[in-house]
Amino acid sequence: MTLSIRNMVCDRCKRVVREELERLGLIVERVDLGEVDITALPPHVSLDDVRRALQANGFDLVNDRKQALVEHMKIVLINEFQHLKGDRQPAEKVSTFLERKMGYEYSYLSGLFSASEGQTIEKYVIALKIEKAKEWLRYDELTLSEIAWRLSYSSVQHLANQFRQVVGQTPGQFRKAGLPDRRSLDAL
Repeated sequence: MTLSIRNMVCDRCKRVVREELERLGLIVERVDLGEVDITALPPHVSLDDVRRALQANGFDLVNDRKQALVEHMKIVLINEFQHLKGDRQPAEKVSTFLERKMGYEYSYLSGLFSASEGQTIEKYVIALKIEKAKEWLRYDELTLSEIAWRLSYSSVQHLANQFRQVVGQTPGQFRKAGLPDRRSLDAL
């Protein structure tokens, strides 16, 4: 039995979900971002029990196939733009990348994502990139040029313009301020 789970964005999420499900007495066969395979629900455990345990940790069960597809899209994008998996080909558009990874036409995926999340895929990708840029700016180990290149921006100016639109200050101002102004990926 496969459970689709919302808000799993990292390896710690996988560990927490596994621990919570095993605490309920479930036998967990596989845990991936957004999906968990279990043998079966024991007679003393209901899906409501599972949902409550997950919700207590910021996760939730996804019952709808379309919502599960949106969650999978988010995981694919987080892996690409936050964890820098490198599955996207150089100069490959996000639309083409998602079509290839998801197996659906981009227009369908885009409409589904916007209806579910209240924002476009493009805005979501920008938010992911800006959060990664914030992380690197905090570490102060990369130049703005290196950050722009790693995040596939066409130029430093393009990154700086998007950063200013989203954050309300330039990357340099953000770096100098030193304030912890980062958002959780599941809140994007």
